[in-house]
Amino acid sequence: GILRAPSKSNIAYQNEKRSCAFFRECYYKLLNYFGQQVRFSGRKFRFKNAVYALDSTIITLCAEVYDWAHYTHSKGAVKLHTLLNFMTLLPEYVHITDGKVADNTAARHVEVKPGSIVVSDRGYFDTCLLNFWDSIKVFFVVRVRDNLIYKRMEERELPDKAHPEVLIDEIVILKGNATAEQYSKPIRRIAVYNARHGFTIELLTNNMKLSAGTIAGLYKARWDIEVFFRNLKQNFHIKSFVGTSSNAVEIQIWTALITILLFAVLKQQATYKWHFSNLVSSLRLNTFTKIDLYQWINKPFTPPPENEVET
Repeated sequence: GILRAPSKSNIAYQNEKRSCAFFRECYYKLLNYFGQQVRFSGRKFRFKNAVYALDSTIITLCAEVYDWAHYTHSKGAVKLHTLLNFMTLLPEYVHITDGKVADNTAARHVEVKPGSIVVSDRGYFDTCLLNFWDSIKVFFVVRVRDNLIYKRMEERELPDKAHPEVLIDEIVILKGNATAEQYSKPIRRIAVYNARHGFTIELLTNNMKLSAGTIAGLYKARWDIEVFFRNLKQNFHIKSFVGTSSNAVEIQIWTALITILLFAVLKQQATYKWHFSNLVSSLRLNTFTKIDLYQWINKPFTPPPENEVET
């Protein structure tokens, strides 16, 4: 019943005035409702513990227009600090900041449930943060920087031939001036050789029960969060914002997250094996086609009955 599309200025005004909190709560309500329906069939891990990847992505902005989005002297940016569930490949929690906020600083605002396993890259190697996670019974797998100082306490038996990439599995004590005080407990160090790129990755974890091969596999699976960020940016064009306030930018980010959640549900429910980008582009082209949605996502190349087609 809308005769013409609203103007960009009207949308920008509304995005500036109405609170982004509604869209944030809407995402979490939908995640709570649909989350159990989405399961990634390719995941090999079978844990009772919830497993998450924690990382951030930068969305660059024009510093002159978005003067609140501090990043560098010539660029503005916002950061999406994201806790991605390994089973659903959907964000369990998102914390949005300007581009200057460090990953380890923002991680303190990310809600992680006790008993969970968090997998993260070097940006989250902060002994205060690791000690905090350990204190609330959160297991972590984090890649360490090259200048780690430690003392070996115990060398563990290496896994069988099924995991030849694992080079070292040992219990160590951190010995740096600050790190020894910030994390004083014994911690597990695992070195893994990356044959594809020809370098060694060092991991720290406070989980003493899982095998070294499983720990290495968890870190390898962290790449899924990079795939999620790519799908979000490429398919939902969140670099072009309607409105310049922080509230307007957050509204568009949360609506993009709501959309990717709904697409994940459709992809899960469809009997046709869609690639995510193909589903997004095909549905975009057929937005105003009058046809049963579930009939179309199940059989996208079957023409509808003539009596269901309207011009």
